[in-house]
Amino acid sequence: MKQVSTLLPKHFSVQSRAALVEESVKSMSSGETSITTIFLLSFGILAMLVAALVIANTFQVLVAQRRRTLALLRTIGANKSQLYVSVLFEAGVLGLIASALGVGLGIGLMAALCQSGLMKATGMTMRLVLSGPVFTVPMAFGIIMTVIASLGSARSATAVTPLEALRPIELTDTRRAGVVRAVISVLLIVAGVALCAFSVWQMSENIAGRDSMADKQYPLVLLAAIIGCALIFLGLVLSATFWLPVLMRGVGALVALAGPSAKVAHANIQKNPRRVAATGAALLIGVTLVSTIATGAASAKETMNDALATRYSVDVVATGSDISQQMGTDMTGKQASEAAKVKGVQSSIYAPTRMMTMKDADGKSLSVLVVGVDGVDALRKVVRSDLSGVTIDGDSVLMPKYSAATGKDIPLDKSVTFTAGAAEAQADATNGPSGNDANGSAENGNGQSGGTQTLTLKPRKVDYRRIASNYAAVAFVDASHFTNGGIKADGHIMLMRIDAEGAGVALNDVFTNVQNVFSASAGVTVTGPVAERTQWETMINGMMALLVGLIAVAVLIALVGVANTLSLSVIERTRESATLRAIGMTRGQLRRSLAVEALLLSLVSGVVGVILGTLFGWLGSYMVFSLYGDTVFPFEWATNGVVLGVAALAALLASVAPARRAVKTPPVEALAEA
Repeated sequence: MKQVSTLLPKHFSVQSRAALVEESVKSMSSGETSITTIFLLSFGILAMLVAALVIANTFQVLVAQRRRTLALLRTIGANKSQLYVSVLFEAGVLGLIASALGVGLGIGLMAALCQSGLMKATGMTMRLVLSGPVFTVPMAFGIIMTVIASLGSARSATAVTPLEALRPIELTDTRRAGVVRAVISVLLIVAGVALCAFSVWQMSENIAGRDSMADKQYPLVLLAAIIGCALIFLGLVLSATFWLPVLMRGVGALVALAGPSAKVAHANIQKNPRRVAATGAALLIGVTLVSTIATGAASAKETMNDALATRYSVDVVATGSDISQQMGTDMTGKQASEAAKVKGVQSSIYAPTRMMTMKDADGKSLSVLVVGVDGVDALRKVVRSDLSGVTIDGDSVLMPKYSAATGKDIPLDKSVTFTAGAAEAQADATNGPSGNDANGSAENGNGQSGGTQTLTLKPRKVDYRRIASNYAAVAFVDASHFTNGGIKADGHIMLMRIDAEGAGVALNDVFTNVQNVFSASAGVTVTGPVAERTQWETMINGMMALLVGLIAVAVLIALVGVANTLSLSVIERTRESATLRAIGMTRGQLRRSLAVEALLLSLVSGVVGVILGTLFGWLGSYMVFSLYGDTVFPFEWATNGVVLGVAALAALLASVAPARRAVKTPPVEALAEA
C-alpha cells in the first residue's frame, strides 16, 4: 500500500477493503459506535436480564435452605453486614467464573463457525477477531448482573435471627408482594395502554385521510407505540407475582382432576408463588419476543402480498427493449416457449412491443409501451382485471385508467395518436408530436413519413395497473398493426399468470426458473408482484431467522430456570416426598407429579407469552404496514406451536433429573434426614 501511495497525486490515499467496510459501518452512527455491535449486544443484555431472574430465584432458595446455618453464624457472633457481604461475595465469584466460561465458550463457537465456511454460502466471509471488549464487556455484565440479582437474597439473609437455629426449617416462601410493586405495575400498564391507543387512533385518522399527527410526525407516533408496548410488558412482568400464580392455580385446578399425580403437582405449585412468578416471567420474556417477531413477519408477508396484488395486474412480466434488441439481447421466441413450460406458469402471452408517445386530453405528453395481442381473450388469461365487455380490434386500443407514473386518472379524447420514430424524438424535445404528423395520422389511421410511425385509435379504458412501471401507460392493440407494417417492433414482452400452489411448487422456485430461462439475454428484465414478493419474503425470512436465533438464547436460559426451580423444589420437599412414598405413592406417580408441575410452569407462561406476542405483533404491523395497504392480522400457528412444543419438551426433560433425585432416597432415610 505504501508503494501505491507514492504514485498517487497529492491528497489521495490508499485504503484497504476491510478498513473501508469498517468506516462505512461506523459512518452509519455517531460517536464512532458500531451499529452492529449495539444490535447484537442488545440481545445479549436481554439474555442477561432473563438470566438475572433465574439467578435471583436460585439465590432466594439457597438462602432459604441455609437459614439454619445463617442462624448459627448469628449465634456465634456474625452480624447482619457480614452475612450481607458474604452472599454478595458468593454471587460475585459465581458471576466471575460463569462469565469466564461463557466468554470461552462464545469464542470457541465463533472460531468453529469461521472455520466451517458456512458463511461463504451467503456470499460473506468471516474471520475471528479478538479484542479487549470481547473479554471485558461480557465479564463485567455477567458479574454485575449476578450481584444485582442476589441483592434481594442478601437482604433476606440479614433478616435471619439466632433463634431460628433451634426451630424447624420451613422453606416455603409465603410472603406477599408489596403494594408499591402493585401500584407501579398498574401505572405502567395504564400508561402503556394509553400510548398504544393514542398511536392507533392517530394512524386510523391518517388512513381515513383526516388531519393527524401521524401524517406530520410519524416517527413520534411509532415511537409512542413502541414505548407503550414496552411499558405494558414491563408492568406485566413486575406484576407477575400477582396474576401468574393465580392463573396457574386455575389451570392446575383443572389438571388436578386427571389423577393423584396431577393433584400433588397442583398443590406443590401453589406453595411458593413468588418463585413460580419469577420462573414464569423468565420464560414469558423469551416466548413473547419470539411470538412478536413471528407475528410481525407473517403480517408483513401477507400485507405486502395483498398490496402487491392490488398494484399489479400481471404476476410476472419479462420485457426486452429497443436497446436490448439492437445489442442482440432481446428475448427470443424460443426462450418464451421455454418460460411458458416452467412448472407453475399457468398461462402466458409473448407479444411484440414499441415505445411510442401520445398526448392526453390535457395536452400532456406521455410515454406509452404499445403491445400487440391477438384479441382480448388472450389477454384475459394473464391479466387479473375485469375485461368483460371489452374488445380489441384494428380501430381500438385498450388503455389503463390510471398513470403508472403519477397514479392519477389519464384524461383521453375520443381518439388518441401514438407516434414513434423521428417524430418521437421531436415530441420529447417539444413535449408532443408535431401538428402535421398528428393531423396526417388522424386522417389516415396510420402512416409512415421520414422514419416516423403514427397510429390513431379509439381508446377504451380499463383499470389494469403496472404492467411495465417504466412507462406512464401500457396500451394493448391488435397484433395486426405489427404484422402489416403499421408499427415496427423494437422489443418483446411476455406476460405470465402464476399458479404455484396448483402446480405443487414453491413460488420462489417458479420465479427463479423463469429468470434462468432469460439469463442468456442480458437486456431482458423480469418484474412483477411475484418478483417483489420473493425479494420481500427472502429479506423478512433472513431477519426473522437472525432475531429468533438470538432470542432463542433467552428462551433456553429460561428453560434452565424451570429445571433449576424443580431441582430446588425437590430439595425443599424431601420430607414431603418421603411421606408420600411412605403412604403408598409409587415412584412413577412421583415422577409424573414433577412432570406435570414442569408442564404447568412452561405451558402456562408460554401460552401467555404467545398471546402477548401476537397482540404486540399485530399492533406493530398496523403501525408500519397500514401505510402500504390493508393490514393483515394473522396468527402464526407454526412458529408459536414450535415454541410451545419446545418449551413442553424441555420442561419434561428438565423434570427427569429432579424426579430421579426425589425417588432415589428411601422414604425412611429421607424422613430421618429431613
